[in-house]
Amino acid sequence: MKDIFAVHLAEYESPPACVASAPATVKFLGEHTGSNDGIVLAAAISSEMKVAISQRKDSSMRFFASDLGERKRASTGTLKYKREDRWANHVKSVYDYFSKLYDFQGKGINVTISGNVPQGLGLGISAAINMATALALKTVFGFSIRNEELAELTCKAQSVFMEKQVPIYDYLAGIAPGIRSLSIIDMRIPRRRAVQFLDETWNLVLTDSRVPRASAESELNQRIEDCRKCLQYVSPRGGKTLRDLRMSDLDDLMGILPESVRRRCIHIVEETSRVLEAEEALAKQDAAAFGRIMNKSHASLRNHYEISCPEIDWLVKRSLEIEGILCSRMTGPGFGGCIFSVMKTEALEEYKKRLEEYERIFGFRAQIYETSINGGMRVVSY
Repeated sequence: MKDIFAVHLAEYESPPACVASAPATVKFLGEHTGSNDGIVLAAAISSEMKVAISQRKDSSMRFFASDLGERKRASTGTLKYKREDRWANHVKSVYDYFSKLYDFQGKGINVTISGNVPQGLGLGISAAINMATALALKTVFGFSIRNEELAELTCKAQSVFMEKQVPIYDYLAGIAPGIRSLSIIDMRIPRRRAVQFLDETWNLVLTDSRVPRASAESELNQRIEDCRKCLQYVSPRGGKTLRDLRMSDLDDLMGILPESVRRRCIHIVEETSRVLEAEEALAKQDAAAFGRIMNKSHASLRNHYEISCPEIDWLVKRSLEIEGILCSRMTGPGFGGCIFSVMKTEALEEYKKRLEEYERIFGFRAQIYETSINGGMRVVSY
């Protein structure tokens, strides 16, 4: 990662008043249950996004994404979403919301963004940029707010600015304190609670399948619509989500709903239960039980929610043949993308050999990222 302090100084000829960092997140379970008041198990990892901010004497805003070599600009008085501003919209959304809330409107800023979070893998890169921006603004403009509330307001800022509901689990997972601390995020409240990951002999490895992936938004929206159809049968007057259902409720819908629709709902109902089972397994430090739950979840993503693909399934299946690999599961939106694996150190070399076979079969050179589960946000000292 570039020295963001030096980059900011060179770009704007003044040092940053603050550099803040926020982590990427891996969703272990439940990321597709959010629209049904589900529960998510997520981890803040060592990959991070940094945001440097300094104040200006005018009302201009200047943005520099140093890793992309791209620059954008705006004015504090006319902030709105612009498709062409892409990544800069994240910073604008947070500034717009917090400047009105804490009354520092009109004060221009210079912003530099840099990080080492792999893009396009569902690791919460947007939330990391937003949370780092919020923490930097909090530091520069001196408003007082707890991290939990900062996460809630930052997620709301993004939702309002983009005019679409943004899930909060990446935001809450990013504030997790402590090493190897996972977050159980209850989307109905929404709040997070902590549970400790497995002991230090287990490592977290991410694998980018490198499968080209078109936007999954329409496919994911169809699955949300399928779940809505199911609820219309079970609760025609509303008031319930799939979280409130039991498997027996879905059994009663056999022959009434299309089987593909019913399968989507099976995944949501069972996945919510799996999060609670995983929490119990982690509380007991029962690695075997935890691994079984993760592997069942991937099978459900493949067979019920149907968002996997042959390449991802091959990576998961072959990894589980290696001694010392506890579990593997797709994470993120699906249809390609990334898997995570929990493994012993000595299993990594054999796993790398399997990836050579993967390239020969599918033609994609998978990329490995060794990572760790670390504490969340911080103000960076220089």
